[in-house]
Amino acid sequence: MAVIIPPISTCLSRMTSGERRFARRLESLLEDDYLCWYDLPLGDKRRYPDFVILHPSRGLLFLEVKDWKPSTLKKMNHSEFELLTPNGRKVVPNPMEQARQCSYEVLKVLERDPQLLQKNGKYGGKLCFPYGWGVVFTNITRNAFDKGIPDEIRQRILPGHLMICKDEMTENADAEQFQERLWSMFNYQFGEKLSLPQIDRIRWHLFPEIRIDQGQLDIFQENEEQASSPVENPNIPDILHIMDLQQEQLARSLGDGHRVIHGVAGSGKTLILGYRCLHLAQALNKPILVLCFNITLAARLRGFMYARGIDDRVQIYHFHDWCGEMLRSYHVAVPNGDAPIWERQVESVINGVESGSIPRGQYGALLIDEGHDFEPAWLQLVTQMVDPDTDSLLLLYDDAQTIYRKKSALKFTLSSVGIKAQGRTTILRLNYRNTREILDFSYRFAKQYFTQSDDPDVPLIEPEAAGKSGNQPAVRKFNSLDEEINYCLRCIEAWNNKGKEWNKIAILYPGGSVGEKMASALQESGIPFLHLKNSAKKKMYSDTAELINIIPIPSSKGLEFDTVVILDGSFSPRREDGDEDGLIEDVRRLYVGMTRAQTALMVSYHRNNKLAHSLATIGDA
Repeated sequence: MAVIIPPISTCLSRMTSGERRFARRLESLLEDDYLCWYDLPLGDKRRYPDFVILHPSRGLLFLEVKDWKPSTLKKMNHSEFELLTPNGRKVVPNPMEQARQCSYEVLKVLERDPQLLQKNGKYGGKLCFPYGWGVVFTNITRNAFDKGIPDEIRQRILPGHLMICKDEMTENADAEQFQERLWSMFNYQFGEKLSLPQIDRIRWHLFPEIRIDQGQLDIFQENEEQASSPVENPNIPDILHIMDLQQEQLARSLGDGHRVIHGVAGSGKTLILGYRCLHLAQALNKPILVLCFNITLAARLRGFMYARGIDDRVQIYHFHDWCGEMLRSYHVAVPNGDAPIWERQVESVINGVESGSIPRGQYGALLIDEGHDFEPAWLQLVTQMVDPDTDSLLLLYDDAQTIYRKKSALKFTLSSVGIKAQGRTTILRLNYRNTREILDFSYRFAKQYFTQSDDPDVPLIEPEAAGKSGNQPAVRKFNSLDEEINYCLRCIEAWNNKGKEWNKIAILYPGGSVGEKMASALQESGIPFLHLKNSAKKKMYSDTAELINIIPIPSSKGLEFDTVVILDGSFSPRREDGDEDGLIEDVRRLYVGMTRAQTALMVSYHRNNKLAHSLATIGDA
């Protein structure tokens, strides 16, 4: 069964009856190594072919689907068709020419990628896979065309081998004959199959929105230099990072209503949130609210939205900053009291909503990242902010990364706080961020401290490695904090001398004074850095700035770096060895820090406690 993206069930409302029938034929009559995309924009002009089909050995095919009937067609030529509609005569583009032009536009882009070209032989420098285009007429039989249009005109305007007709896509159509109809639309065939990396490169070019790389030039935005040099394009990286098919399928298929994505660390939850914002920004009139519990992550997400030109429609806040904004905007006072100011602010917003001082339903959609760190009362508050007419809510969650709440597992059901997502929870098990060695190391270190949620819709899930292999993480024991810092300093200088950029390195710490001491050491060495020690500094975070980031582990959630050093790994703030809840919090904090590392991880410590024993044990394993 072919993969249809988005799934047919999620786009029925915008499909014509003929498109629905044809999509079901693709799904049932093609094997599972076919990829089919429906009604997605391509190219700098954002053309929308009805279907794009990709097969490893067959190639790339672009199809237009028309529900016209024989009585509808009145005149045709190479560029235009004249149709008789209920509203009178209408002139439309020739669908065959539409498909051809769309394919040429995309092919120009693909031809700039050296890894998609044949290297040698007669066709050296040409695309290494076949391509074609055609038209599907869902309400006109082959016989009707043969009888109604003179052969000379038909072959010139609608060549028979480039069409599929009504009687060739019936429910009982033969799969082999159906596929032969599709692939007769190609003028040639190759014997070589596309590799998986080549298929991913084609997807990277066709759909810029699924790229994981930040700051890449959108190559659909042509310029004269690119057009004059179609093969060499320095803006195309050798190694590409994109959503895998499950992530793309999920991102494109999220429908209306409340949805929950429960994904392990590094599974691409935040990436899917970004894609969802791009979609909603085009579909909704009211602003979109994105909330998270990490100030640094909020800064990163704001940069993502700004780079894509939707920052005026997507509002991103750290939860407590959003509470402060509500209080200022609606002139709600915060009462005096002994509780911390942020607790009193939250309570004031809750009271303001209940009294009507702060209106409900202000946003067309609500997206919550790091939902595992939200208290029940917070979730119950923010779910009221969604416009009931759209009722669009997405919660991203991983209970294994909970480090702020005193109890480590979710002790309430999502339905109890107004999230109506029963049966609409998607689980992402694959970790793409970390090497297999880093993921295995991190999970073995922390897994005994993970506990199951009370909500059956939010199970505890074990991550599965999808990333590449690499070096084993390093655990280093020292006699003092100063020794840890000096060793870290020597390591990062050596890495930089070997070509590693400063912003690929992050220094994380659980707490205490090590952040300030490391910052002083970097300053003395003339190494550029940003210490995200307070709210103002966290809001300055940028993943493109050429400097090393020093980050408290809780503020690193949602971020990732090529190389991570965790300093003072056995730090435990004022806890007794018998404080089991405190130990669980410490271990989970370290797990979050470890899983920020993409390819290299080092953990150092100097204390003598349970954490030190656990680090020593896992380091020796």
